[in-house]
Amino acid sequence: MKRSKETDRMDPRYKISNREALMGIGLAILNFIWWYGFAYGFGGKPVKEYDYILGLPAWFFYSCIVGFIVFSIAVYIMVKFFFSDVPFEKESGKGDKQ
Repeated sequence: MKRSKETDRMDPRYKISNREALMGIGLAILNFIWWYGFAYGFGGKPVKEYDYILGLPAWFFYSCIVGFIVFSIAVYIMVKFFFSDVPFEKESGKGDKQ
């Protein structure tokens, strides 16, 4: 069966997939902003002036350790509450062959 662009646009799986992809891209952008802000915000001074947390420079601790934990939880929440299972196969209608 030949597929058309109009048929694909009407398929609700594409709407769901696009929404979830945009959410994932948004989370990745937020993760980069978090990392960049802490890494260059706290790390932009001389090494002698660094604050240390658990033996790590504060910029590294907040950008890499805390950021990993925060965004791991954010991904879990996003997948658990905002993503949905989408079947790969299109539901067959009366005229479709399987």
